[in-house]
Amino acid sequence: MSLSILTDKMPIFARISRLMLIGMAMWHLYVAFAGPPNPYIMRGVHVALALVLIYLTTDRRGVRTDTPGWLDVILGVVAMGTALYPSFNLNYITQRFLYVDPLLPVDIVVGITLVVLLLEATRRMLGPMLPITAIAFMAYGLLFTSTLPSVILEQLFMTPEGIFGIPIAVSATYMVLFILFGSLVEKMGVGQLFMDFAVALTGRQAGGPAKVACVTSGLFGSVSGSAVANVMTTGTFSIPLMKRMGFKPAFAGAVEAVASTGGQIMPPVMGAAAFVMAEYLGVGYLTVAKYALAPAVLFYVALFAAVHFEAKRKGIGSVPKEDQIPIKKVLSERGHLFLPLIVIVGVLVMGYSAPYAALCGIISVVPVAAMRKSTRHYVTIENILDALENGARNVLSIAAACACAGIVVGVIDITGLGLTFSNFVIEAAQDRLVIALLLSMVAGIILGMGMPTTPAYIVQVALLVPALVKLGVQVEAAHLFVFYFAILSAITPPVAMAVYAANTLSHAKIVEASWAAVKLGATGFIVPFMFVYEPAILMQGDWVHIAIVITQATIGVIFLAAALQRYFFGRMDLITSAVLFAASLCLIYPDYRITLVGLAIAGSVLALQKIRHRHAATPTPANN
Repeated sequence: MSLSILTDKMPIFARISRLMLIGMAMWHLYVAFAGPPNPYIMRGVHVALALVLIYLTTDRRGVRTDTPGWLDVILGVVAMGTALYPSFNLNYITQRFLYVDPLLPVDIVVGITLVVLLLEATRRMLGPMLPITAIAFMAYGLLFTSTLPSVILEQLFMTPEGIFGIPIAVSATYMVLFILFGSLVEKMGVGQLFMDFAVALTGRQAGGPAKVACVTSGLFGSVSGSAVANVMTTGTFSIPLMKRMGFKPAFAGAVEAVASTGGQIMPPVMGAAAFVMAEYLGVGYLTVAKYALAPAVLFYVALFAAVHFEAKRKGIGSVPKEDQIPIKKVLSERGHLFLPLIVIVGVLVMGYSAPYAALCGIISVVPVAAMRKSTRHYVTIENILDALENGARNVLSIAAACACAGIVVGVIDITGLGLTFSNFVIEAAQDRLVIALLLSMVAGIILGMGMPTTPAYIVQVALLVPALVKLGVQVEAAHLFVFYFAILSAITPPVAMAVYAANTLSHAKIVEASWAAVKLGATGFIVPFMFVYEPAILMQGDWVHIAIVITQATIGVIFLAAALQRYFFGRMDLITSAVLFAASLCLIYPDYRITLVGLAIAGSVLALQKIRHRHAATPTPANN
């Protein structure tokens, strides 16, 4: 799409929808620059634009289309009207007594219509899982509590606690700008920069292609915030290269899936749910990034180590010479494209809000790309309009997910389900934190299956975080705990969406690929327990203690990766791997006495490994 929408022969609704997508992007940019209107208007317009565009651009099977049927057009217009109803009746909405003044017949009709059309729009964009979850929660409120149906509808439709609640507010202010930023930098050649930079940085090392995947996916994922989109973008290069160099298809797909999933926890941008977390915690986005930094680094150190050990075990070398690029050449030709990311971080460090930082980043992208001849050809009106259209198109699924998650949160709040569920977790755990954490982990993975990270995290905040906080977990650690497992559901069987996406490129057996992904991402399942028991990993406390804890955790996750890949100085047998695995857990546990035990065991194992493989490598003298 470009200026051709004004000249090419194309279906009228395709032209309308594309113009509306660009208009949606430009409206959000204008609001970010001029300041947001009344929250009801801001959120209502955001939901309205998202709903009408979903119906105009997808058919009933959820397939993208440029020729919607007349029924879809009608549904889209009706959905837009219902979403704008609170905005057009602002005085009435804000002046009535909630849960006291009866709903008017028109309120009931419009509210029910909006809920139904929102559920259908979400199904088209994200599949049935999230709408079914929302329906299940509404059914619970209607059938198993004494809450009146009119009160539930009022909560969902006419208060800032339901569809127009915090999730959609974050979508309309934070997420849309960062998604537009990601779309724009991708069009300006940043994706190629990330790939070339990763090849230059790690391509000459053992297992170079897999390490390239780790670095590229971490960089790209921190901007895109979507594991599946990340897999399909970077995996088209990395997975075939890994297979060509000798990695098994299942391992190649698993590396890409795990690395892409981890991008959502990697600052500076992280995934969309991180902005929701900042809003829930009432802190700046940079504070959330600070909390997430060390756990994310541990995740990627472990993944990088696992890839290295597997490559050494298989004897897999570096990226072919013809594909290697000197890092000096990469930085001289495209290194300036890092500047927009630096601008965002710089503005955040200066104390400005995340939306303002994203706006500054967006404004900087085009001038930065135009700085050098190597990237100047990306700066065209067509590319900019394409970026706005693609960015707005990517916003649609996020907006639908956040609005639908608002239904779940609204029901939880009005029925008291959150308190009930928290009490259930505490009773089931019998006041033992580790059991409560294990229950929350399982619940988080189940709730996240088949759902995007953002709504999965929002639901878990309402259901699981209060219980963890009651048991003494710091609020920040509790939020990050459920955030991690909302993300890790993308690589956890049986509904491992990132693994499925990678399998379309690797063509591996799904069971084998899923197991490989769990092994590679094992640290991700352990790190949340680490920062619950040791807040220093969240950069809380004095710097000496933080440095000691992170150092021992880093050593621990490297040994964990070695144990799981069964290689250190050489191949390890099952017993040696099991002993090293136990030692790595001792190093990870936040108690210096247990840490010393772990170091002693690990040191003994590695010394034995070194002696064993040095002896095996010594040539035997020939007999005379």
